[in-house]
Amino acid sequence: MSDSSSLMRETLSLVAPGTELRAGLERILRGRTGAIIVIGYDETVEEISSGGFQIDAELSAARLRELSKMDGAVVIDSTATRIRRANVQLLPSASIETAEAGMRHRTAERVARQTGYPVISVSQSMQIISLYIDGKRRVIEPSESILARANQALATLERYTTRLSQTASGLNTLEIEDIVSVRDVTSVLQLLEMVRRIASDIEGYVLELGTDGRLLDLQLEELTRGLMAERDFLLADYLPNGLEVATVDARLKWVGSPALLDLAMVARSMGLGGPDGQELDTAISPRGLRLLSKIPRLPLVAIRAVVDHWGSLQGILGASSEEIEAVEGIGPRRARTLRDGLSRLAEVSLNER
Repeated sequence: MSDSSSLMRETLSLVAPGTELRAGLERILRGRTGAIIVIGYDETVEEISSGGFQIDAELSAARLRELSKMDGAVVIDSTATRIRRANVQLLPSASIETAEAGMRHRTAERVARQTGYPVISVSQSMQIISLYIDGKRRVIEPSESILARANQALATLERYTTRLSQTASGLNTLEIEDIVSVRDVTSVLQLLEMVRRIASDIEGYVLELGTDGRLLDLQLEELTRGLMAERDFLLADYLPNGLEVATVDARLKWVGSPALLDLAMVARSMGLGGPDGQELDTAISPRGLRLLSKIPRLPLVAIRAVVDHWGSLQGILGASSEEIEAVEGIGPRRARTLRDGLSRLAEVSLNER
């Protein structure tokens, strides 16, 4: 079995609106009958199953609804495409701890813990759908509730991407003038990390919404297009030699949202700061990957070749067209594209300043 987080994502996609399983669950809710549905079938499930009858039929909303009218549980395969057993009495070990009160929910949690498979419990009295995975319970909410939270998160994402665009544009100017400080770099990374976290939350909503989340997915893609590449270039430009991007990602993963507001914390994650935060005003120079990546029609292989040759943005800015042409894989055409692109970026930065 996969780990619990990936299993949760896989299961949420199986019960998302637009799937046959979700349609069946909604029919059960409307019919005001309860249900227990085990999503997975093997020897362990067979051992704790008593009575009922074997069945090997394609899963449909109508079949699931009708089979759930009986008191027993329904067992389907892990892909939620076929019904394997119906009207089953589940007998999980009573020694498995559970905090649930209702018999149906207690059974569902114990079965999920004992088998490792997701188990769905539909409450007849409370009219809610609960999903149990690896000791965790998650309520499957109506699309309207998820959409409300998703739209709020999307509005927050729009505000942060606007701030990020302004801050990154300011960094362009500082890089060209070679007056960048650690504070300037970490301000951009801070916003990129915030955007990444908000986008991750919205991706979860898109997964839960299924077919109802298509428009939300398009909006998310439009707002975040190219931002993760920008993050990679920023880190490649400023990380100390020997520090891997994966190490920075691992450090930032454990930084909570309140601590992320502390620029000194972000700087330390990049290997640029000290314990007192005084290093935030230390001057630092980029290698040039981030800025050169903004030049249209200049392939990444050419950008890397130029950056590897000079090692710094200021070295590239001071190079002549002939010197750039001489770099392996560049040639006159790419050298002209690069010089013209840098000139335009410098002009835009000067006008904004």
